Amino acid sequence: MDKVLLTGATGLVGRSILDELRQRGYAVRALVRSRQRGEALLGDTCELAVGDVTDAESIRAALDGCSIVYHAAGLPEQWLADDSTFTAVNTEGTRNMVDAALAARVEKFVYSSTIDVFAGRPGEAFDESVIDPQPKGTAYERSKQDADRIVAAALERGLPAIFLHPSAVYGPVPAASPGLNDFIARILRRQIPMLLPGGMPIVYAPDVARGHVDAAEIAPTGSRFILNDHYFDLVELARAIVEAGGGRVPPVLPLAAARLVSSVGERIARRTGKPPLIPAGQLHFLTWRANPSAQLAASELGWTPTPIAAALPPTIEFLQQ
Repeated sequence: MDKVLLTGATGLVGRSILDELRQRGYAVRALVRSRQRGEALLGDTCELAVGDVTDAESIRAALDGCSIVYHAAGLPEQWLADDSTFTAVNTEGTRNMVDAALAARVEKFVYSSTIDVFAGRPGEAFDESVIDPQPKGTAYERSKQDADRIVAAALERGLPAIFLHPSAVYGPVPAASPGLNDFIARILRRQIPMLLPGGMPIVYAPDVARGHVDAAEIAPTGSRFILNDHYFDLVELARAIVEAGGGRVPPVLPLAAARLVSSVGERIARRTGKPPLIPAGQLHFLTWRANPSAQLAASELGWTPTPIAAALPPTIEFLQQ
């Protein structure tokens, strides 16, 4: 069985991919920035290689003996004190991974992109057919757009890349970056006084992992697959969480008020270096009301998402433990 190099293994998507790869018998080497942290989060589930996507030499060393790459590392935050960090990690880190993979002549390069790279009107369904040529509204999105272009351009240089585009991820997965799990936990604990307007598409973490590995095993080079279950307004999502595990459904903050709080908070954050109460990027994403279609993954991979009614109970049990 081929050996895999996995980046982002301590994150929600990466750890889910790791578990899926191990179930299928792959030997996995994880690139981790800290051995101590990697051992604490990953235990003996895989081999560890200390390095960073921003350190090209460490990537080349970690790739030794690996024929498949899963690049799931990245910064998914909606706010950072220095926007250039998004570029350093998401964009240039991906460039480093691509260059190292080309030099090593890997057999597969499986890239965890994002639904943010696609063009889509608010609330309207969209698919993989149109990459948005215009810069998106946040530094995170623009860094992922640039990273996606780097991988796409490398196809012409012989990179055997496949693109996966998950929506907001949640699930019973131990990870340093909690993703949507943080929202679920805070609803259960009654820690959210008011919901923001808008919503998001969501997908169960084990399904995301299955989609990645299935695509790597059967899809042709250059393929793109959206991995998404369903779009939820935050009120709908909170109601589903409460019905499954308790808590309460908070009222919704009016959009005008949310924009005012976000604008003032962003100005203060630039002076203090501390995150605003409502990051502009978060509000931007929620009000996009992104509605991606996973029909291509269903038809070409046989991929089906786990409905929220079945996915929330194990997620809530995990969070409560």
